Amino acid sequence: MNVVLTSVFLVIFFAVMLGIGFYCRRHSTSVEGFVLGGRGVGPWLSAFAFGTSYFSAVIFVGYAGQFGWNFGLASTWIGLGNAFIGSLLAWTILGRRTRIMTQHLGSSTMPDFFGMRYNSPGLKIAASVITFVFLIPYTASLYNGLSRLFSMAYNGVDYSLCVIIMAVLTGIYVLYGGYMATAINDFIQGIVMLVGIVAVIGAVLASNGGFNAAIEQLATGPNGGWQYASFFGANPGFLFFVVMLTSLGTWGLPQMVGKFYAIKNEDSIKKGTVISTLFAIVVAGGCYFLGGFGRLYDVDVAGQGFDAVIPTMLSTLPSIIIGIVIVLVLSASMSTLSSLVLTSGSTITLDFIAPLRRNGLTEKGKMLLIRAFIVFFIVVSAVIAIFQYRSKSFLIAQMMGVSWGALAGAFLAPFFYGLYWKGVTRGGVIACFIYGVGLEIFQLLVSLKLISVENVPVLGFVFKNSLYSGVFAMVGGLVLVPIVSLLTRKGKPADVEQKFECYSQTKTVGITDSLGK
Repeated sequence: MNVVLTSVFLVIFFAVMLGIGFYCRRHSTSVEGFVLGGRGVGPWLSAFAFGTSYFSAVIFVGYAGQFGWNFGLASTWIGLGNAFIGSLLAWTILGRRTRIMTQHLGSSTMPDFFGMRYNSPGLKIAASVITFVFLIPYTASLYNGLSRLFSMAYNGVDYSLCVIIMAVLTGIYVLYGGYMATAINDFIQGIVMLVGIVAVIGAVLASNGGFNAAIEQLATGPNGGWQYASFFGANPGFLFFVVMLTSLGTWGLPQMVGKFYAIKNEDSIKKGTVISTLFAIVVAGGCYFLGGFGRLYDVDVAGQGFDAVIPTMLSTLPSIIIGIVIVLVLSASMSTLSSLVLTSGSTITLDFIAPLRRNGLTEKGKMLLIRAFIVFFIVVSAVIAIFQYRSKSFLIAQMMGVSWGALAGAFLAPFFYGLYWKGVTRGGVIACFIYGVGLEIFQLLVSLKLISVENVPVLGFVFKNSLYSGVFAMVGGLVLVPIVSLLTRKGKPADVEQKFECYSQTKTVGITDSLGK
């Protein structure tokens, strides 16, 4: 019954995804249409696209299990931080200004923004290389957790088959429909995630005697303790770093910020802010809240790892809930995967290859290359995921961990200040790129034990793991950019006033209501 029900859910899910991809072909006949949906995407699609790109299966299976086990119910703070810092503040502070300036400059990607905002083709190419290098391992990490859940539903199905099916189906609808197909599918996948997480939480609490009984068991059970049922958890200091990296980091991730490029108008930004925040509260808050009850179950974390926590919780639930969870995890993974490969393919084509061509590229040539690189990214990420799963490669696992910190550390400050402050210089941006990427490469060397900093107090703390160094990469960039910019004032673009005119332009609109008195 479990296999049949899950298979029916999957067939329906895949048919809808592919149908939308074919339907949206008419929106993908130009580069702007394929990459940005013609900058006419409404609030619901934009908000759900932002949320589903944010929350992947890594969060549901990996992070929820790991941090729920370590912090207990206090891990819910991570989800709330994602909602209010990573969604609400991101939309409020970045949304409107990003949409206005990127259209004014005519930029369609984050590296393109750096090149135009700071009059520097070199920055554009450098940013595209950073994106290219660090999005590949980040993309490969999206497949994590699929094996355990599919094995639970299909009794030992091969992990490689799961990865290949997911990669092929995602590739088809992205290649055909571009951004619009991704946005519509993200909306549907987001609904699946909302319904799924609520259903799973309800089922888990019901199986443990309700909310109050589950809390009591968490505080007194053999794997539990009062700290796992408390407000701040067992390690509030480490919890703070987790919240900051997973929340503030979205401000500097190309695939996240790109959603603001495509949104339709002012009203859509206001509505999208509310929708995206509520979506994050339910999905992210729900995932980490669910993970907080992981210690109610007998999980061999030392032997099986934290990825076993959530599957163990789910294995005792009814067949229909397991089927919903399988579709939920696929939705979370495919939505993020589609966003990442679309960002990667467009960035490497428009920001790296096109500038290096003396005669440029035709519209048709750009479209062909973008699609080719989308296929390349999907294939490479799938191969890396399969290889990492079979070989248990420590290098690949660590690369996945530092990717988020490197991207956010390099891009967050230059992008944020570039929207608000006329005084940012090319020197400030270059310094931040070097600092963010350099810090995370050093983190990788420390994690691989090629360099030891354990006996150096400050460095030992900063490079304790990629969560700590990622936060220092972002915060350090926010300090570094203004300092270096003030020291290199001659590097400020000469036409910066013209670039900021877009925020003070006046537009006349038609009268839609009565004149009144």
